[in-house]
Amino acid sequence: MIYFDNSATTKIDPRVVEAMLPFLYEEYGNPSSKYYSLATHAKDAVEEARGNVAKLFNCDLDEVVFTSGSTESNNMILKGILETYGGVNPSLAVSKAEHSSVLEVAAYLEQRGATVNYMEVDANGAVQGDTFTAALEQQPTLISMLWGNNETGALNDVGSLAKKCVERGIFFHTDATQVVGKLDTRMLDRSIRFLSLSAHKFHGPKGIGAAIIRKDDLGIKTKISPLLHGGGQESNYRSGTLSVHNIVGFGKAAEIVLLEQEQTQQTLMELEAYLREQLMVVLPKVVKFNGDTREKIPGIVNVQFRGANNEMLIKKLSDQFALSTGSACSSSKPSHVLQSMGLSVNEVRQSVRISLSKSNTKAEIDQLCQILSSK
Repeated sequence: MIYFDNSATTKIDPRVVEAMLPFLYEEYGNPSSKYYSLATHAKDAVEEARGNVAKLFNCDLDEVVFTSGSTESNNMILKGILETYGGVNPSLAVSKAEHSSVLEVAAYLEQRGATVNYMEVDANGAVQGDTFTAALEQQPTLISMLWGNNETGALNDVGSLAKKCVERGIFFHTDATQVVGKLDTRMLDRSIRFLSLSAHKFHGPKGIGAAIIRKDDLGIKTKISPLLHGGGQESNYRSGTLSVHNIVGFGKAAEIVLLEQEQTQQTLMELEAYLREQLMVVLPKVVKFNGDTREKIPGIVNVQFRGANNEMLIKKLSDQFALSTGSACSSSKPSHVLQSMGLSVNEVRQSVRISLSKSNTKAEIDQLCQILSSK
């Protein structure tokens, strides 16, 4: 199996597994317990991992809240902000190209009386400045926007957009799930008050992620209504016994990102350029790329194969290659992302996402192109 579905999940790094194993066997203590060594060792390991995650965004340790992943983080932030700060007229703005874990929350909040502005995106899948300004004029409680799109790799200029929100007293949240490990996130602007990420998108374990919840200029934590109530873990933001082994793996994956992200980014850029080039060589009259080829996350290629049905194509190739039609969370539906970019349903049904990792090779790309040219 040649794996080209890295936007759905990545293969866990052996170094991450090695770091996790002691906390599955010997160091099995609950970090919320006190005094005895199994508990204190677990607590120390959690805080070390928290420090590594904080370094990804140059934030304070207590601004990192561990969750089960980006879906939970998105739910917690969107619901929590509107419940805490929405008042009698809660309102939210999101782009039409968001991940389902934002769009479905928006629909849920709308059903419960919130006003939701679904911002249009351009032909590349990004929100343009005039669209964003129009959303600001409505003075929503919160604006939530992907940093980088999981289907096309399209980037939003979240730093500058967040600053505009701060000027108007509007909270800004970004789902950074796809950019970690592929772009340098350390220079993240503090105007972005809320951020979501998942470890399994950068060679960490599944079932663990974080919400970054910034303190204000006075160093005061932003309080939001928690999604989970209970024992008050994670500074009362997210109750529940911490999954220590997963958190340790998350922290190790973050450490590896910090060490290797420049090389990873270069590798992904080279592989993507080679993939695009080879597809145009073997299928020049069939291939059409969706979205921008430059201002994007490296390693995500969304391509139309004219005349093909994407579901039938990836099924036919499934014995040899792992490919997808789009988000793994919405695999049964035609891509709303591509439709929001202006593609017809027919064009959407011809489109395939090929997402690369640092482990892929040009030889694997050659094999894919050879097979595609024979179909």
